[in-house]
Amino acid sequence: MKKMSERKLNKKMLERIIIIHNAIKSGAYPDNLKLQKYYCEQTGYENVGKATINRDIDTLRTYFQAPLEFDKRHKGYFYSDKNWKLALNNISTDDVFYLSAAKTLLSSFEGSPMYNAISQVIDFITDTQTACKSSLLKRIAVPPAPHVTTEETIWQNVMDALQSNCILEFDYNGRWNPQTTHRRVRPYQILMDEGTYYLFGYAEERKAERIFALNRMKKIKVTADHFQLPDDYEFHNRCGGGRFGLFMSPDAEHFVIDFYDDARQYVKDRIWADDQVLEDFPEENRVRIRFSSTQMLKVNEWILAQGMNAIPIEPQWFVDKWRRQIKGMAENAKL
Repeated sequence: MKKMSERKLNKKMLERIIIIHNAIKSGAYPDNLKLQKYYCEQTGYENVGKATINRDIDTLRTYFQAPLEFDKRHKGYFYSDKNWKLALNNISTDDVFYLSAAKTLLSSFEGSPMYNAISQVIDFITDTQTACKSSLLKRIAVPPAPHVTTEETIWQNVMDALQSNCILEFDYNGRWNPQTTHRRVRPYQILMDEGTYYLFGYAEERKAERIFALNRMKKIKVTADHFQLPDDYEFHNRCGGGRFGLFMSPDAEHFVIDFYDDARQYVKDRIWADDQVLEDFPEENRVRIRFSSTQMLKVNEWILAQGMNAIPIEPQWFVDKWRRQIKGMAENAKL
């Protein structure tokens, strides 16, 4: 028999434990056979094994620390502390609401393995409560957004490699290089950004840290080769203080950008970098932002998205790049 620390609490097991707990809590002194029958009656399943019920009773005792005892006279189980409550049955209405709301907030990842797993847990926990789901949930929504489908096998291989610190090998088609290349990567973290899952890690063939979209991986394999996870492996430490999402460059740059008209308030509403400094010039309908970031690609996209209402001032190489892009767009538009 597996030790409790090695067993995985899943939806099916939690369902049985709650049913067993309710039967014991009723004071009916159920034995193993009665618990089997009661479970089948409650769920509609034809059969559940005696060994399974025994494991669930052991889980109640060890994992949930239930004061569970067997009464020889009544020939059944009871709680020595009648006031003891199973934690899963003690979730407040507010907790149910916020758990359900969390599922809504994650909806941009709907269809992905992680979303499906989280949804099952949330649905199970909230559905076991007596409180009805609040109609207020309908007043919380995430606007429809594009998302990327991730194959279950890819996801599972990446998760297995993360858990065991094993090197991954896979074929890959990059965003800027459509040619398929073979990669050997030490996986550090899974990153979630704009409906897509990415792997952040050290690419051995590039001898540098890289980011890979899971949906572009093919022929993935978890190797038997282990690696030592660096102490400083977290992606947010690579952003140079910037808060622009996924991408990064090796070195941080200091940016100075002017925003005008309706983009002015948009910039003032948010924290874009840890060290940002805002200078507001109402008489010119302009705000100037200074900040540091390694996320040049995202900063560039951010400025271009504001059209004529955003003008980069520093660094000069970045300004020159912006001008070339604007000139290219004008040529494409035949202006």
